[in-house]
Amino acid sequence: MTSASTGAVHPIPPARWPDAAEAAGSALFSPLSIGPLESRTRTWVPAMVPWRCSSEGLVGADIIDWYGRFADGRPGVLVVEATGIRDVPSGPLMRIGHERFEAGLAELVAEVRKRSAGETLVFLQLIDFLAVKRRPTREDYLRRFLTITDRHREGLEQGGTDEEVREALLALPHEELCALLTEREVRDLEMGYRETVNDTHLPHIADLPRRLPGLFADAAQRARAAGFDGVELHLAHAYTMASFLSPRNRRTDGYGGDRQGRHRLPLEALSAVRARVGGDLAVGCRILGDEAIEGGGRIDDACAAACDLAAGGMDWISVSKGGKFEDARQPRVGEAVYPYTGPSGLECMPTVRVSGPPPFGRNLPLARAVRRALRAAGHAIPVVGAGGMNSFELCERALSEGDCDLVGAARQSLADPDWWRKMELGLGTDIRRCAYTNYCEGLDQKHAQVTCRLWDRDFSAPDPGGGKPARSSDGKRRLLPPPWERDD
Repeated sequence: MTSASTGAVHPIPPARWPDAAEAAGSALFSPLSIGPLESRTRTWVPAMVPWRCSSEGLVGADIIDWYGRFADGRPGVLVVEATGIRDVPSGPLMRIGHERFEAGLAELVAEVRKRSAGETLVFLQLIDFLAVKRRPTREDYLRRFLTITDRHREGLEQGGTDEEVREALLALPHEELCALLTEREVRDLEMGYRETVNDTHLPHIADLPRRLPGLFADAAQRARAAGFDGVELHLAHAYTMASFLSPRNRRTDGYGGDRQGRHRLPLEALSAVRARVGGDLAVGCRILGDEAIEGGGRIDDACAAACDLAAGGMDWISVSKGGKFEDARQPRVGEAVYPYTGPSGLECMPTVRVSGPPPFGRNLPLARAVRRALRAAGHAIPVVGAGGMNSFELCERALSEGDCDLVGAARQSLADPDWWRKMELGLGTDIRRCAYTNYCEGLDQKHAQVTCRLWDRDFSAPDPGGGKPARSSDGKRRLLPPPWERDD
């Protein structure tokens, strides 16, 4: 189910790169229909959040340059980062919850089209997420945030005002304090406050099924207006829609419990999007093949969800794994919990130190199982497989053996955005290969501008536009991978 990091290191396997003729005849560089569109190749850059938008979530030069750099490699599909569908403050995360975001997003799309010579389809990933607060100090939690109840008074065997009860709790040793708190209160104290889809005592959580389909539809309409070729509904990892799909969803309002209830809201969101944008915008989703947490969904749940979503009109399904809040590492006081720090997070982005099988193609069996279930149910939509895809042979084998129909590579594309084009031109020996140490993930965890250790200290090379390399806000790292200087 889950695995931990070990001291052993899996070596990066040697790679044999194709010449241009072999690449031209390969499955990887052959076209594929995705809903109403055709991708020129089966190469796919999944959504990554680089933390380059403004503090208001607006697109500016830094983020446009970022996606232009990926477009230089001419992947078949480039998925733009998880983009918030609500018009709420969320730091430098890209947003689309209002018309004012459309102009910047349109500039981004135009840059991708220009830099890829029109060869790359550009999709926007749409996400909703619930409130997560920073871990408080013990004093702040007990004096400011804990709601005093009869349970606390009875446990202390004393009456008094709420303030007196708070002070008595504060004086207890930690273990005795935790014995008087509910499981939820202990979590709020030790991990920070976090909303879940089961918190139906909160009116805005109870109201999610009524509000979310319209928010996703509004976002898809804005994405189409900005020029995107498609949208990817984020139904994976630690976020709202994945939590509705999870067996841990215990809602009793018809939107939880059994699979029919758990699938209901994602299907209603898909239906609302389709009704709003019609059939000219490609619409797909990213799901979890395995939540990799206790009581979470497994591959049979993923296969059932995939079949229902395909029947509901999805154009593709991208398969991931893990990345949940429930097993995340305890954050420091003053920091928020991050869903990729626990065992399920390691399964989402396995490193060279992961126990068991190496990270290279490690999660392909999940995509294979989902694809088989779809085909058995009569659905021909493509499946995106990902996870440590770092060589031509691994990608080609995944396609030829039926693991997936499109190959996603995030960390390898971050290490070298030109790697797809280098392969296609028969110049694979120029590829800069990812080391799979998750240096990038460590930056993401801090909401710092994401870069790669393999290139972010190289200030000798100019930026792709020819100027001095732009630097991170601390001045220590370059923000864009160096341009590819071809020898031929």
